[in-house]
Amino acid sequence: MSKRIRRHRETSKHHGHSSTQAAQGDADGSWVPRDAVGILLVSGDPYLQEEAKRIVAAAGGSLRTAIDVADAVHGWDNADVVLVGSDIRELPPRRRAPTVLLGKTSEGDGLWRLAAALGAERVAVLPEAAAWLAEHLSMSGSPDPGGTVMGIIGGSGGAGATTTAIWLAQAAAGHGISTLLIDGDRWGGGLELAVTADEIPGLRWPDFTETRGSIDPSQFRDSLPVAGGFAYLSWPGTREPVHIPAAGAVAAVVDAARRSFELVLVDIGRSREGLGTLAWDCDRILLLSKPHLKCAVAAARVLDDLPPVDVGLLVRGTGAASVDASLISESLGLPLVGILPEIRGVTAGTERGRLLEFGRRKPISRFAGSVLEFNSVLESNGAIQ
Repeated sequence: MSKRIRRHRETSKHHGHSSTQAAQGDADGSWVPRDAVGILLVSGDPYLQEEAKRIVAAAGGSLRTAIDVADAVHGWDNADVVLVGSDIRELPPRRRAPTVLLGKTSEGDGLWRLAAALGAERVAVLPEAAAWLAEHLSMSGSPDPGGTVMGIIGGSGGAGATTTAIWLAQAAAGHGISTLLIDGDRWGGGLELAVTADEIPGLRWPDFTETRGSIDPSQFRDSLPVAGGFAYLSWPGTREPVHIPAAGAVAAVVDAARRSFELVLVDIGRSREGLGTLAWDCDRILLLSKPHLKCAVAAARVLDDLPPVDVGLLVRGTGAASVDASLISESLGLPLVGILPEIRGVTAGTERGRLLEFGRRKPISRFAGSVLEFNSVLESNGAIQ
C-alpha cells in the first residue's frame, strides 16, 4: 500500500491495551509505558487539558498545550503526535490531520463525525481510553507499524463480501503472506461454516470475552484455527447463545492481529457494530457492489458511513442486465479495483464449506491476485518481483 493510513476507533470501552513489554505494572494494576516525546495538545477544554497532562506524564513524555488553532500553528508539523480536543472544529491551513481526537463519553456519536471531518487517525474517549492513549503515546515512535489491515464490506445484502474475503485470504496465503481472516459480523452465522466443513480446533470470538490488556502476538497466532493456508477468527457456527467480547477486548484482538500477521482481512459486515468498530481499524476498505442500480445506491449509503480511509470498489460480475462496472465506479467516486467473476455452484459450495475449492479455480485466483497487487499487498510483502 503506497500510503499507510491507520485509523483506530477507541470507544468508551476501549481500555486495557497495556503491554507487558511497554509497561511496568503497579500494585493497583496501573502501568507506566516507555518514553513518549513531542506531544502537542490543541484544546481549550480544561478537562481534556488535565486528562492529557496526566496521561502524558504517566507515559514519560513532554506535552505542549495550545488553547486554539492559532496558538498551535508553529509547532503543529514538528510534533511527533498531535492531540486535538473535541472543542476544535477546524484545522490550520496546510497542516496534517491530528493523530488522535480527544473527547468525552457524553459527546456520543458526534465525536466520530468530527473525527471524519478532521481526518483524525484515532479517537480516544476519556477517561475510559486513558490506558490505551498512554500506551499509544509510548509507542508512537515505533519503527514497526505492524501488518496491513484491509476490510471488505458488501454494499448490499448478498453481495458476497464473505466469499470475497475468504478467496482473498486464500490467495494471499498462497503467495506466502502470513494472513488472518477476521469474521466481523456476529449476525452472519459464522464465517467458519463457509471456510471448511471440518471442525478445526482453535479459539473463536467468545473465547476473548474475558480478555483484559494486550495479547501476546505469538500466543494469539498459535491459538487460531487454520484452513486454506490462512488463520481465521470466526464467530461460532452454532445456534447456541454466545458471549460477546467488550470493545476493549476487540481492540486488543485487532492489535494482536496486526502484530502477528502481515495481512489481516476483515469481513466487516453491514451492522452498526462492525461499521462503528472494526472499520476504524482498517488501513483500506474494499466496497463490494452488485452490478445493479439499486445495489449501487445502497453501496453509496454504506460508503457514507465508512471512516476516512482509502476505499476501493469491487463489482460482482457483469451481464446483459447489469450496470457497467465503470459507471458504478464513476458514480461512487471510487477506483475500480476488480470485478468478481460469477462462478456456478458457489452458493451450494458455501453451504457445504467448500469455498476453498472454488478459490483454486483460475478465474478466482486471477481476480484475487489482481486485487492484492492493486493494493500493493504482494509487492510490499515481496510476493512479486
